[in-house]
Amino acid sequence: MPIDVRRALTAAPRSAAVTWDATDVQLYHLGIGAGVPATDPAELRYTLESRLHVLPAFATVAGARSGVISALSAPGVDVDLAAVLHGGQRLDVHRPVPVSGRAVTTSRVTAVYDKGRAALVVLRSETADGDGPLWTSEAEVYVRGEGGFGGERGPARPAAAPDRAPDRTVERPVREDQALLYRLSGDRNPLHADPEFARRAGFDRPVLHGLCTYGMTLKAVVDTVLGGDVTRVRAYHARFTGVVYPGETLRVRLWDATDRPDRTGAGAGVRVAVTVAERGDAPVLSGTVGEADGPATT
Repeated sequence: MPIDVRRALTAAPRSAAVTWDATDVQLYHLGIGAGVPATDPAELRYTLESRLHVLPAFATVAGARSGVISALSAPGVDVDLAAVLHGGQRLDVHRPVPVSGRAVTTSRVTAVYDKGRAALVVLRSETADGDGPLWTSEAEVYVRGEGGFGGERGPARPAAAPDRAPDRTVERPVREDQALLYRLSGDRNPLHADPEFARRAGFDRPVLHGLCTYGMTLKAVVDTVLGGDVTRVRAYHARFTGVVYPGETLRVRLWDATDRPDRTGAGAGVRVAVTVAERGDAPVLSGTVGEADGPATT
């Protein structure tokens, strides 16, 4: 089989230098829909170099390194790109992401789960600069057709959202060209640009990157709940449950996580569920928790 589980799990960690600057940050922010309206002071925090704040989700593409692409290049993993789907992403932020930086990312495959019809590869990456740890990320990558090898199924998924009405609901449009712009931040998978490749992968047309939806969702949380303060984000975990096509509208439902048993002090969590408005609220992102310092805003 294309995935050599033993080799993937026993391979030595791989390290690579990563660098980024304000232009990379601005391009990423534009790729997740920032800058509309272009003169809005709240949007200029994402687009104007003299006011630039870095949305922590930028860490998933810093140095033009996508966790999905890194996982597929790991020792023991040799698969057809058309069989790959991004299943989930976790990000733990140890301190605010600087506007420009030079760091080292060390990555290794920490698990390969048997999901029956697919294998789930988990790639964990630690990124640090001269001042210490910056962030830790985990990419979960499904490889269709590579399950059934008798491995562990992996941990159960958490509940998607509280069983009550959301505290807030916002909508975010996805531009027709958004996948084309987002892929310039590092993930050049043709699934997001080439109609013929998308059809071979089982889709009617190119789909939006899961990490683009991931970034758009975090921006909605920061702008709506956290007063625009990107430094309040401490962790962000998402599971991708469906696809988004460019030109559709994301409907983002947000819950203040007051029901979390581990919430202490002023720390506020936010749970999020994202659907596509035009397709009867088809789910595309769930089980997401953003943890932040300070109380949520209303």
